[in-house]
Amino acid sequence: MSLPRRALILAASATLLAACSPSPPPSASGEAGAPAATSITELDYYADEQGSAAWQKILDACATQTGIKIERQKVPTAQMLPKVLQGASSKTLPDLLFTDNPTLQQVAATGALTPLGDYGITTDGYYPSIVKAGTYRDKVYGVAPGVNGLALIYNKDLLTAAGVEPPKTWDELKAAAAKLTKDGKYGLAFSAIPSEEGTWQFLPFFWSNGAELSQLDSPKAVQALQYVTDLVNSGSASKSVVTWNQNDVADQFVGGGAAMMINGSWNLARLDEQKALHYGVVPVPVPQAGGKPVVALGGEVGAIPVTDGPAQQAAGKVLSCILAEPAMLEWSKAHAYIPSKTAAAAKFGAEQPAMQAFVDEVGTARSRTAELGEKYPKVSQALADALQAALTGKQPADQALKAAQQASGS
Repeated sequence: MSLPRRALILAASATLLAACSPSPPPSASGEAGAPAATSITELDYYADEQGSAAWQKILDACATQTGIKIERQKVPTAQMLPKVLQGASSKTLPDLLFTDNPTLQQVAATGALTPLGDYGITTDGYYPSIVKAGTYRDKVYGVAPGVNGLALIYNKDLLTAAGVEPPKTWDELKAAAAKLTKDGKYGLAFSAIPSEEGTWQFLPFFWSNGAELSQLDSPKAVQALQYVTDLVNSGSASKSVVTWNQNDVADQFVGGGAAMMINGSWNLARLDEQKALHYGVVPVPVPQAGGKPVVALGGEVGAIPVTDGPAQQAAGKVLSCILAEPAMLEWSKAHAYIPSKTAAAAKFGAEQPAMQAFVDEVGTARSRTAELGEKYPKVSQALADALQAALTGKQPADQALKAAQQASGS
């Protein structure tokens, strides 16, 4: 999942230009002696003004470094996967593609992508979960320069006034949300809309409790859904969570309608704009003390479609530059992402204290498609529907998840 951040756009520096990775070797799929391509097409969904400007600076820097012109195309998020699948079918995909990581396996399954090893791109130093997100049938087809995730963001002033410490466990979150629900404010806000966005927000509770996507109706899964349902039924979270997307959740928090929210790092710049708002960030609370949250990895992976040899080689050079640490850090700062390499992420967290909780979570984060591959979208929708059914009172948690398991076919 990757949503826009109202980010401070940093200029691409000379350091970034000078330090991009060296050009990779020719693609195994290229023709011997073929003239090198001097331009490529690139497709992404960074359509909002700030996010688009931040990404354009990265592309411009790598175009200068590699000497390859990048003809950029961008579409709204909702149009991305249909456009990519249509392009795969008609063999009209761009030379370089940045797509939401849960869709990678689905696209790779069409045979439209090439393994990144063909271009000398390695996964050395990356978080293992990030490598899994870009892997299909034991070959790496996509790598992310950075990832995002969810954490618990709280209003420091409201928690201090109520004598509440930032919660670390489910019991603490339940108690804190109840105590903070007063004077027209809810203790907690989150998104539970019937789509991938709702599933993405529920997965930290689902996975952290030991549930698995292969068995949506397990006792651990039921317990997680019941916990979230109880937050709504008790009044600690609004019944409107079933209609709020993540931007709506941020609106509630900024407007004072919620003391805490589950949301992503891309919101931090927006919160920074609110001079009277003092916020803190901690990892998503876990079922038991001492546990580690298991959030879902968000962000986009860069992939190289099957086009022609010279263009693929050129795309490999550009992608190598984007994945180099200077560009990785530049992009992460500009868009509130976490660098995909462990060493770069550690450096980033030390320099960006508000991002440290998100950095801490990446080590135990999971790829949404690592277990199910291209089957994930169907399972995700079934889980989102179960979340809706339970939160609206249409079905008890166990029945909602039993129906989800049947619908998912997993």
